[in-house]
Amino acid sequence: MERTGASETGWRGSREGWLEAGYQALIENGIDAVKILPLAKGLNLSRTSFYWFFEDREALLSALLEGWEQKTTKPLVDATTHYAESRAEAMLNLMTCFLSPDAFDSRLEFAVRSWALQDEKVAARVKEADELRLAALTRLMESWDVPPMEADIRARTIYLVQIGYISTQTNEDTETRLARIPMYVRIYADQEPEPREIARFNARFRRPNA
Repeated sequence: MERTGASETGWRGSREGWLEAGYQALIENGIDAVKILPLAKGLNLSRTSFYWFFEDREALLSALLEGWEQKTTKPLVDATTHYAESRAEAMLNLMTCFLSPDAFDSRLEFAVRSWALQDEKVAARVKEADELRLAALTRLMESWDVPPMEADIRARTIYLVQIGYISTQTNEDTETRLARIPMYVRIYADQEPEPREIARFNARFRRPNA
């Protein structure tokens, strides 16, 4: 039985600590690495301390999936509703989500999609997440008075390109990615971003004096 309360920390570790260890194992070595004994050894804790926070391994895996949704689907959906004065700015809001590891955890996304290849239940969760994300993107397109069919295609173009980046583990340096943003915005939003909009966007990802 999962327990909560201030007494959960200390020599038993913490629920957050076990979860973080689980995430790192999943990201670095795949779902088969997310096992209680190796996690305990990595945390320098006893195996029995795990059961203070989780009923069993399945409970931990369920918590990891819930966390994945909070670290990926939620920020993406939220980004489609952020204030924007133009289509271009709305698209830049979305791209900020995709490019920021603090918003959309691409490494975790890749790990969960790999996990889904081995587990039908996880595959179903991924499919549900895909549908929720696409629905949010489609609503954004429709808010611009884009016809339904076109809104669906535009949403799929945006989303599947991003998932393609993740699935192929494409690694672009910051300057290369930023240089492509204006054209992506033009294609996705059918509107040229203003120089000031691009400047604000780039400032989020460039180091000062870079």
